[in-house]
Amino acid sequence: MIEIIDLAYVRVGAANLEESALFATETIGLQEVRREDNRIYVRGDERDHDICYVQGGVDKHVVAFEVADDKALESGIKDLESAGVSVQRGSDEEKKDRRVLDFFRFSDPTGNNFEIVIRPQKSARRYFPTRDAGINEFSHVGLKTTNAPRDENFWTTNFNIRPNDWIGDAGLLSFDSVHHRIALFPADKPGIQHINFQVDSIDDIMRSYYYLSEKQVHIVFGPGRHVTSGAMFLYYEGPDGMIYEFSHGVRIIDDPNYRPRQFPFTPEAFCAWGAKPDIPEFRD
Repeated sequence: MIEIIDLAYVRVGAANLEESALFATETIGLQEVRREDNRIYVRGDERDHDICYVQGGVDKHVVAFEVADDKALESGIKDLESAGVSVQRGSDEEKKDRRVLDFFRFSDPTGNNFEIVIRPQKSARRYFPTRDAGINEFSHVGLKTTNAPRDENFWTTNFNIRPNDWIGDAGLLSFDSVHHRIALFPADKPGIQHINFQVDSIDDIMRSYYYLSEKQVHIVFGPGRHVTSGAMFLYYEGPDGMIYEFSHGVRIIDDPNYRPRQFPFTPEAFCAWGAKPDIPEFRD
């Protein structure tokens, strides 16, 4: 079993790199790290980068996870290959591009792309935001799945990942004490469904709500509070239809006897305050 220890980064295909970078810095409040060829890197915490925007579409979407060391990396390759999963080693140029010591790539049954990395670089300097959105961590991703139970089984069988709750078939999965690091949402195609950043307080969420509203950014869900994780949230739409989320107060599960809960796939199960989602994957 592959032991994931952290979320490393995402790579997001962008039709217009300048537009995506401008949205990331001026609207989300991330810091631009650097530009290389057709890539722009941004961050909101101590990582070298949280998002790398690359020229292209959904086929360029990648989610990367970190494992402990080279032994875990090599063991992971063998485990996935034994399970019949196609694995490809990263080239030296690709390792340099990602700022990792080594990595391999694979896809889940839906066709979502992933990378398992070791020793991703941290920034030598503290995160300095373009605007003070209160961001303190890149925390989780939502993934589109064409068969949620099948993909959940893929993760729980091959990785140290467990479900902590379900909304219908949408599994909220984690590899550590945070309520969820991956959320699987039924859809008709692969891709990253949303990208989450934690913020310091509910005040940050509300300040961003008014800021984004004034900028006429499409608010697609919230402000609200998730019934499952307890987090207060705000979802909004960026370039290429990518959904971003600010949230605060996510549940930390340190009870060894905690049992996952099943909720219906209804708006009430997504938000305790009554907000209605304008997100296709959140509607029945």
